[in-house]
Amino acid sequence: MIESHPAHLHDISPPGVETIVLVPGIDGTAELFYRQIPLLAEHFDVVAFPLPDRHDATLADLADDLAMLIDEVGHDGALLLGESFGGALSLHVGLRHPERVKGLVIVNSFPYLDNRLQLLAAPRLLRLIPWGAMPLARRLTEHRIHSSHVGEDELREFRQRTRSIDREGYIRRMQILYGHDVRDDLQHIKAPTLFLAGTEDRLVPSARWATFMGERVPDADVILLDGYGHCCLINHDLDVGRIVADWWDRRS
Repeated sequence: MIESHPAHLHDISPPGVETIVLVPGIDGTAELFYRQIPLLAEHFDVVAFPLPDRHDATLADLADDLAMLIDEVGHDGALLLGESFGGALSLHVGLRHPERVKGLVIVNSFPYLDNRLQLLAAPRLLRLIPWGAMPLARRLTEHRIHSSHVGEDELREFRQRTRSIDREGYIRRMQILYGHDVRDDLQHIKAPTLFLAGTEDRLVPSARWATFMGERVPDADVILLDGYGHCCLINHDLDVGRIVADWWDRRS
């Protein structure tokens, strides 16, 4: 069963099937999980967590909202699969609400971002750019976002699905990232954790950060996705469902 909050409740989820909550990147929509949802649903009860577009939200607020969703959809907790910003948020939930997190799958994410000046300036620049021009801006930066072998059909789908991004929510999430730093807290994550990182990520040094985090989280595995970029979950030849299921079977 695949539902989104708040319709999906733990008392109607399939018995004996682990719940996995998908936590999206900075777009916040969860629309970019479209290719992976049916693949994950072969193994898990899948729930999406579109990020609330609260313009005053903190990372702690979002973590608490996600913890509430886990209580609604998981019998005794849930797995979290977070991409990029969603990975940062999932790590925060693992630290703030460890009793609710059975496992973490962190895709192309980071414990901290080095480009401090860019992070500080980006929200201000985004307020100056007409929001209607953002689809063009994304097209101009696609080489930094996508895998080199991404298909044209996949790019068209990406462009269509990113049109619904809320401006203020997006800007607020960029501001939140400036204060995100869990480098010294990784040793306290209790849940089994799988770090997935594309070797061709040109937006974030995901492979470097995955290795860094994998060395510090006590119960962690790292898988590098050879030839994949930052927004790899839309790729036709990537089955994250199988990767996560195989990893979780070994852990169970």
